Amino acid sequence: MDRSEVEKISKALADETRLRIFEAISASERIKCGDLVSMRGVTPATVSHHLKILSEAGLITCRREGQFVYSQGIPATISAYTRALGKIVRGKRNTRWR
Repeated sequence: MDRSEVEKISKALADETRLRIFEAISASERIKCGDLVSMRGVTPATVSHHLKILSEAGLITCRREGQFVYSQGIPATISAYTRALGKIVRGKRNTRWR
């Protein structure tokens, strides 16, 4: 994982609402967007915006089934992200980051 990917994921998870949405998605095998909208204080437009950012960061995938859109987390992205953060903590610079 290169530095731009680490930055994109960090920015995606830095927003409180996005983090709550990501937690809800990660807590289930898959979740309907309507269930995310029912979270207090989250409008359909807000959910759509945040899902797009989470998807672009590679944290989730969204799939339409009939009239519903389901989201699920991508564990491999979080694993790669935590490994990259571990390298930063240990002071091992990735040559692709330069």
